[in-house]
Amino acid sequence: YIVPMLDVFKEHDIRITFFIGGEWAKDNQELLKRMAAEGHELGNHGYSHKHHSKLNLEQNRQEILETEKEIESITKIKTKLFAPPYGEYNDTTIKAADSLGYQTIMWSIDTIDWRRDGIDKIIHRVMKDPHNGALVLMHPTADTVTALPVIIEGLMNKGYTIGTVSEALRE
Repeated sequence: YIVPMLDVFKEHDIRITFFIGGEWAKDNQELLKRMAAEGHELGNHGYSHKHHSKLNLEQNRQEILETEKEIESITKIKTKLFAPPYGEYNDTTIKAADSLGYQTIMWSIDTIDWRRDGIDKIIHRVMKDPHNGALVLMHPTADTVTALPVIIEGLMNKGYTIGTVSEALRE
């Protein structure tokens, strides 16, 4: 579902942040190159979607570093933002990311689109309380692809600008 999502972003002239897992990057190099070529920000999501709160310092560092190397070898882009899988982290996770020069990122609006409970619920979760600097968590699902144009137009009609995580952090 990433290709149609990229098409929607391109149609609306929007660049967003994709948090990429290392295994996914290795298996989807052309899609990753397209994301980068179209100006989307690439973030690090760990190599194999592990529960980072259960990993020690070195395991956390390894997951982040392997992903960084994979993404950089494909796109020539070094990631600097880390979003832990499942949103699970602890002080060790933060310390590992910090030690590698990463800023750990969490979302402020969760679409819970992975639950696949319908387009209307995805739209409602975003539109019920949008706010400046909001970081919206989405996944590539069929419902997300359908909800995306409605959310984009709804947010823009309310005067919001949609952009990357780094742009939101600068504001």
